[in-house]
Amino acid sequence: MSIIDKALEANRKYAKNYNPTLGKRPAPKIAVVTCMDPRLSDLPAILGLPEADLDVIRTGGPAVTDDVLSELIVSNRILGTTEILLLNHTGCGFTTFTDAELNQKLSALTGDASPAPMRFFSYKDPEQNTREQIKKVRSHPWIAKEVPVRGFIFDVETGLIREVHQASRQATA
Repeated sequence: MSIIDKALEANRKYAKNYNPTLGKRPAPKIAVVTCMDPRLSDLPAILGLPEADLDVIRTGGPAVTDDVLSELIVSNRILGTTEILLLNHTGCGFTTFTDAELNQKLSALTGDASPAPMRFFSYKDPEQNTREQIKKVRSHPWIAKEVPVRGFIFDVETGLIREVHQASRQATA
């Protein structure tokens, strides 16, 4: 039996005890952009927040792409989230390659270079990546200015998160 077939079987069991009140329109309080890495799957436990309060947007990296920005705008302006949390992590697979390397590898592996160059949003430094993602979200004119946008890094060794602050003007001068 394939993994998908097992999932379908499990879903039939789940549906027997499904709580129809979960079908109400969501009203999350915070939008969380995090990596697709399965180690970040238990966000209610990691953040100590009820699942219903979280509008989770998962993406590789976690890169704030145009698609992610559109989801954040809907989360904020339509669903009513009042805060945005960007959650990066240590040991991310996106730090193990560059976009150019992966484009070259996949072109050679498949014999088809026509999709290249694809953007995979690889990066080397989780702190710098988090700062860049904060800046990208904060600079979008459709994200309400009063909405806090904060970035964190989850340590996969300890389970702790730590905040990433924007570099001070003195440090960049």
